[in-house]
Amino acid sequence: MPYDEKRVLQQLADPATRRKAFAEVVQHFGQPLYWKIRHIVLTHEDADDVLQNTFLKAWAKLDEFQQLSKLSTWLYRIAVNESLDLLRRRKKETEMLTDDDSHSVADRLMADTYFDGDETQARLQEAISHLPSVQRTVFTLRYYDNMKYSEMSRLLDTSEGALKASYHIAVGKITEWLKNNS
Repeated sequence: MPYDEKRVLQQLADPATRRKAFAEVVQHFGQPLYWKIRHIVLTHEDADDVLQNTFLKAWAKLDEFQQLSKLSTWLYRIAVNESLDLLRRRKKETEMLTDDDSHSVADRLMADTYFDGDETQARLQEAISHLPSVQRTVFTLRYYDNMKYSEMSRLLDTSEGALKASYHIAVGKITEWLKNNS
């Protein structure tokens, strides 16, 4: 049976069909959410963890979903917030560690069996990893997902102008990083 949001929402509202409908939501949105998350957090393991947390949070808050937006927008918002939370936690952990970790993001990606890119893509991910978390999120949503600023605005709850500025600043920082680290 093809995915039909109206039908799924009706089934989610009924306790008798909720679990089956949520399994359909996970099946339908799992892969697209994984790739949105993966572009933000970079590693497969982190993306898997964030995806799992996203669905756990969505399940726990299902009664709070007011259907003011599409289910996909609500799930993407949870996924982005979970991704940003992970990045914030990692940043705090990294600040507490010494600089003994000599492996760059690019090196870790090239060693990751789930990474199917080349060295150029790994270097781009390295440059992206140096962006502040909000710029990283805006850049990945625009660059990888070609998401419109209007949709991003609803997802991130900020103005289109601020998103455009963040994206262009991010592009400049990435370009500069790539020039200085070639």
